[in-house]
Amino acid sequence: MSEEELTNGPGPEPQPEPLEVESAPLEAAPAGEPDKALLEAQQQASENWDRFVRAQAEMENLRRRLEKDIQNAHKYALEKFAKELLPVMDSLELGIAASTGDAPDVAKLREGAELTLKQFKSVFEKFGIAVVDPLGEKFNPEQHQAMAMEPAGEAEPNTVVKVFQKGYLLNDRLLRPALVVVAQA
Repeated sequence: MSEEELTNGPGPEPQPEPLEVESAPLEAAPAGEPDKALLEAQQQASENWDRFVRAQAEMENLRRRLEKDIQNAHKYALEKFAKELLPVMDSLELGIAASTGDAPDVAKLREGAELTLKQFKSVFEKFGIAVVDPLGEKFNPEQHQAMAMEPAGEAEPNTVVKVFQKGYLLNDRLLRPALVVVAQA
C-alpha cells in the first residue's frame, strides 16, 4: 500500500464505464397494421376477463345452490320424525272408529282420543304435514298406491272407491302414499 492510501484511505473507487448499447431508432408501425404485441396483450386481457366473469357466475350459482340446499334441509328436517308419527295417528283414528259403544267409560275414552287426534292434526298442519284422503278422486299414481281394483259400479273408472290407509305430504313432498282401491273400467 502506498503512503497516500494509508493516510487518506483508499482512493476513489473506479467508476464503471457506461455501456454503450446500440439502439435502433424506433420505427413507427405502418398506419394500417396494429402492433402485434398490443393485439396479443388485448387478447390475453379479454381471455382473462372472460375467465373472471365465468368464475364469478360459477360462484354465484354455487351460492344459490347452497342456499336452496339449506332451505330444503330446514324444510324437510322433520321428514323422519313425521313418518314415525303416522302409525300413531292411524292407531288413534282406528281406536276412535272402534269405540262405538254408549257406555259412559267408552264415551270418555272416545272423547279423550278425539281431543288427542285433534291436537295431532293441529300440529301436523303447523309443520306442513297434509293428509291425502282421496276417496272419490281420480287415481293419482304420484300420491296413491293401488292395492286392488273393483268393478266400477256407480263410480267412474279409474277413481278411488276405498281408502285402506290415508297418505301424507310434508310441504308437498310425499311422506306416504294413500293405500287405495280403484274402480275398474
